[in-house]
Amino acid sequence: MKVLLVEDEVSLASFIRKGIESEGYEIDVAYDGLVGQHLADNNSYDVIVLDVNLPHVNGFTLCRHIKQNSPRLPVLLLTALDSLPDKESGFGAGADDYLVKPFEFRELMLRIKALARRNHAFSGLKTVLRVADLELDTEAHSVKRAGQRIELTAREYALLEYLMINQGRTVSRVDIAEKVWDLHFDTNTNVIEVYINYLRKKIDKDFSPKLLHTVIGMGYVLRN
Repeated sequence: MKVLLVEDEVSLASFIRKGIESEGYEIDVAYDGLVGQHLADNNSYDVIVLDVNLPHVNGFTLCRHIKQNSPRLPVLLLTALDSLPDKESGFGAGADDYLVKPFEFRELMLRIKALARRNHAFSGLKTVLRVADLELDTEAHSVKRAGQRIELTAREYALLEYLMINQGRTVSRVDIAEKVWDLHFDTNTNVIEVYINYLRKKIDKDFSPKLLHTVIGMGYVLRN
């Protein structure tokens, strides 16, 4: 596994580097967002860990850039910004996980490994997933329905990919929270419903038949 860490606090970056290397993994470190962007654009990584308050290019902007180029590449935001609006901004930028400083290194490592496992699981998928006339190309990161291209955000794409992988099977909100967001499910949030509605408007509203169904009390299923 190879990790990119973008962190401008030198002592913390050194601590994380030593810890990851002690686990037997490779790591590149950038101390500002611009260098981090260059490394992300020109190298292959299993997971990227970003601070938010970075020189030159902040973590939210960098996360957005990474996800536009590589929607399935996992990004973990590591930051002292711990308010709900900050977290909403992070996930809105496409982050897969969000860990607040100060943190236990063991928890950081567990989260990195979980993100890498999910990324590797997706990498073995066939190139094009289909449900009726809905197509998702996992290499081109493109989605079409009835031959019409559909533009999705990185989070919408990840959610649709998960639903298409599990087409015909009802997946719960807990499944989605853990597999798409890599978070323990929080019953106080409606973020999953919000993204289901976003997705439904894009893939179903102007098409027939409807493919994304709610199974009351159980979850959601993508089927013809």
